[in-house]
Amino acid sequence: MSQKWTESNVPDQSGRTAIVTGANTGLGYETARVLAARGARVVIAVRDTAKGDQAAARIRAAAPKADLQVLELDLGSLQSVRTAAERIKTDHPRIDLLINNAGVMYPPKQTTADGFELQFGTNHLGHFALTGLLLENVLAADNSRIVAVASIAHRIQAEIDFDDLQWERRPYNRVAAYGQSKLANLMFSYELNRRLAGKPTLSVAAHPGISNTELMRHTPGSSLPGVGALTGLVTNSPLVGALATLRAATDPAVRGGQYYGPAFPIASFGLVGHPQLVTSSEQSHDAAVARRLWQVSEELTDVHIDL
Repeated sequence: MSQKWTESNVPDQSGRTAIVTGANTGLGYETARVLAARGARVVIAVRDTAKGDQAAARIRAAAPKADLQVLELDLGSLQSVRTAAERIKTDHPRIDLLINNAGVMYPPKQTTADGFELQFGTNHLGHFALTGLLLENVLAADNSRIVAVASIAHRIQAEIDFDDLQWERRPYNRVAAYGQSKLANLMFSYELNRRLAGKPTLSVAAHPGISNTELMRHTPGSSLPGVGALTGLVTNSPLVGALATLRAATDPAVRGGQYYGPAFPIASFGLVGHPQLVTSSEQSHDAAVARRLWQVSEELTDVHIDL
């Protein structure tokens, strides 16, 4: 096995601007913290700005010179996405890193402000719209990257069901709905990289394995006695989970269309450990489905990405 890739491998980020969604806690917080400590200007884009301010204060306590901006962004509202994107575009003409990290996992059936199934609407459509609205500024930066934070869940009961994307016809299955949203993240990342060919921007994906973060709170059985302690023993810490994102975002050896994640095998998946180049499911590479998903996503969000 190759030498472990750690926080110390993150290159100097001085002069670079990074947008990190969902950066107030968990993986996003650790990603923002490390990038800020390495000199990047980091936008903490979060639904709850009070929590964002608290996260910024914690980062500054460890890195007093950290250059941080807290910005309101609710990925479950396309109006909020548009408002945030306009602010970001005005404040940051050049975006070096767009890290699409925020997400929801396994909640009871709910819809976004625009009527989309919550997981698909937040995890995929919100980030699709944000990426499209910010793409001009990302392309303005040399060696820029767009990182999609996916999940091993893209393999679990996952398919892109174009006949019922919003789970309006079938009994709701929150595990399958999450799988669909994470498969969509990957397919968008790969299709975006194909369309970016010849441009100065890479589209890359990462997954944290199983990490002990707030995202786990709706996992079936998570409230049972003793489960929390056991979870801490068999999962990555938020920092180790975030290393895959950080590697995808900063490692000079990364190439567009790649996928990074923990490589220690448990139950046939890379679930824990430090990040390496890994593979995703065969269906995640279905270019025809990805093109259709792109078109449908444009129609649903009214954000058209012209490359």
